[in-house]
Amino acid sequence: MTSEQILAVARRSIELEAASVSGLLSYLDESFALAVNAVSQSKGRLVVSGIGKSAIVAQKIVATLNSTGTPSLYMHAADAIHGDLGMIQEADVVLVISKSGESPEIKVLVPLIKRFGNTIIGMVGNDQSFLAKQADFVMNTTVEKEACPNNLAPTSSTTAQMVMGDALAIALMELSGFDGRDFAKFHPGGNLGKRLYMRVRDLYVNNEKPAILPGATLKEVIISISGSRLGITAVVDEHNGLQGVITDGDLRRMLEKDLPITGIQASEIMTPQPKCIGPEELAVDALETLKRHDITQLVVTDAENHYLGVLHLHDLIKEGLI
Repeated sequence: MTSEQILAVARRSIELEAASVSGLLSYLDESFALAVNAVSQSKGRLVVSGIGKSAIVAQKIVATLNSTGTPSLYMHAADAIHGDLGMIQEADVVLVISKSGESPEIKVLVPLIKRFGNTIIGMVGNDQSFLAKQADFVMNTTVEKEACPNNLAPTSSTTAQMVMGDALAIALMELSGFDGRDFAKFHPGGNLGKRLYMRVRDLYVNNEKPAILPGATLKEVIISISGSRLGITAVVDEHNGLQGVITDGDLRRMLEKDLPITGIQASEIMTPQPKCIGPEELAVDALETLKRHDITQLVVTDAENHYLGVLHLHDLIKEGLI
């Protein structure tokens, strides 16, 4: 195949799957809403089951639900009828996923769950199937055609199932009022977790705390800036109240003016009212402030404008927030 032919095949596949996803809009009905409410009001968990490729989709949906505040677990349909049914508890809702709704394992599994008395949601691509008729609520994921050229390999159908699972998870998030703080509780690891929970106080305390009085000499200013390796020093009063800052850039600009430097004091070259941030602010908010003002340091102060320390851009880079 030529490159153009390969690209044509890829485009056709994407177009077919996109059409399958768009088609789901017409299948969202009262049954979907009732299913969402059933899960939301349940005192148990959502058990998600499937067979074949639908089982793999079920695992992804469970992962999404658990990370967004809906306690869920995965149960393979074949394993369920060989002992795993024991994981279903009385208050659980069961979501069974199947394209055809007629798989032998599904036909065995569904009556057993109904005998337990659990609510069953069928995510199915055939609204006249065994699963659709036996389920208490139906999420219709019918697709017109698989992206597979033989219309056999689950492609468009599994994409539709994934999207419907996401719609379920997002609806449940809205119902429960699940917000960013809740999300952070379930995602403490990696860079994502850091972006959600890491605060300024977690970073600036590891740095030096350069500070001088307003009457400090130019030599004292240079020593303070050089000693901390932060490119900045704070100018504070005798009560540790922030008066301003002096950066290495301020020193260069002063020297470029070719002014007499004998007798210069810190208060004469400092920048008053520097950009500051509180220790409880999120580190990602500090990063946005640095970007917005095109600077590399933020002075950390408390509510009374007492100087606490310095947050440097390198602190955020080191933590992988950039």
